[in-house]
Amino acid sequence: MTGLGALFRTQARVFLRDRITLFFTVLFPIVFVLIFGFVWGGVEGPAARARLGLVHLDRGDDVLTEVLAAQQAVVVVPYADRAALEEDLAKKKVDLGLVWDGRSLVFLQDPTRVQEGYAFAELARGIAAEVDLQRQGLAPPVRAERENVGRTVAVGWFNLLVPGIMAFSILASGLLAVSGRITQMKERKLLDRLLVTPMSPGALLMAIAGVRLAAGFFATLTTLVAAVALFGVRFEVNWPLFVAFVVAATLGAMGLGTVIALVVRRPGSAGNVANISAQVMLLLSGVYFPLEIMPSFLRAVSRALPLTYMVEAMRYVTGVADMPAARFALVTGALFAVGAALFPVLGRYVVSAGQR
Repeated sequence: MTGLGALFRTQARVFLRDRITLFFTVLFPIVFVLIFGFVWGGVEGPAARARLGLVHLDRGDDVLTEVLAAQQAVVVVPYADRAALEEDLAKKKVDLGLVWDGRSLVFLQDPTRVQEGYAFAELARGIAAEVDLQRQGLAPPVRAERENVGRTVAVGWFNLLVPGIMAFSILASGLLAVSGRITQMKERKLLDRLLVTPMSPGALLMAIAGVRLAAGFFATLTTLVAAVALFGVRFEVNWPLFVAFVVAATLGAMGLGTVIALVVRRPGSAGNVANISAQVMLLLSGVYFPLEIMPSFLRAVSRALPLTYMVEAMRYVTGVADMPAARFALVTGALFAVGAALFPVLGRYVVSAGQR
């Protein structure tokens, strides 16, 4: 146990000195939560309200005033003329413009706001429909209300993004543990020196896995705390399932790193291949972009990537997306099985250090 503790401490120091692995495992999630949090974290959710610039030319008609007063999604900013409204719209001081002369509604929109343009257009159509009904003395035939079903607490894309980043940090940590750290030790002949000591290869693997598990828990928890503390994001974490998934995902990622280390013949290149693979999976696994907006062939590719299922499972255990319990058990079990099955292979890889 003394020797294993020494190995654990040594691997912990090595991990903290490895800038690339440290960044992708610990710092990358925090940096991206901060970036995307300030971009999306403060504008999503029910509290977000659009600023509507209004030029009201017909003061004798109160229909529009009543409709806008009932709108919870807008804050009305009055303007004296259209020119001033257009100027502030171009400067993004207001989100949407409206000119009302008593006969027609003219909505003004900034075409450069591509991402938000669709939402503003839907808002304009809703206001116009409500004004039209009230001027005819009619009420809407159907009232639509939006409710989340299941146990999800997500109110926007940022809620889904955070668990995705957490899943990626686990993947990167596990991949680089083998294809980065162990292949570096092989290239520098450090494994050959360890093999002549009483310490077994299994002890080395246990130490590396223990450090990566600790790093995975630290990275995911700090990411979670940062999102909650800085941006008020809600999560309902199932802690027993969270712990089980992080353990299984870390071991599974190390198993995938073993595959890369065995396929890539040059040890020094394995880390580069692992980095590239992780970045490709990051883009195609629904972390940044919903899978629903991808072309069908890219959706098919994403379904072949392990990070896609890791992201789904992490969203499930943090309570922001639903997932059948059987599917979660299958994903977690598969990740654990991959790690358990490939660890003996990794052990032989370590033992055969001088034969490659």
